[in-house]
Amino acid sequence: MINSWIYLIAAIVFEVAGTTSMKLSEGFTKMIPSVLIFVCYGICFSCFTLALKKIEVSLAYAVWSGLGTTLIASIGVLWFRESMSTMKFLSIALIIVGVIGVNSSK
Repeated sequence: MINSWIYLIAAIVFEVAGTTSMKLSEGFTKMIPSVLIFVCYGICFSCFTLALKKIEVSLAYAVWSGLGTTLIASIGVLWFRESMSTMKFLSIALIIVGVIGVNSSK
């Protein structure tokens, strides 16, 4: 079971790296970030598939999408200097609360 959680964490890390590469590729005009999109997402979905061997899909997807969204939003604000409004902050907090809720409802 622990290995499945490690696979899920790896899937999240590679999904975040793939999405960050999308931004860095500037619409597929930069070669290395463009290639990294496909490499990172390939690894991401492979790890996610392995995580689903032992983790329920509803829980795994909630954690994967919720943490991925939270991390990408944070990277957008911190690295790409995107705006952070109160509404955006509260919405991200609700995503985290939702993931906790799904996890605790086992």
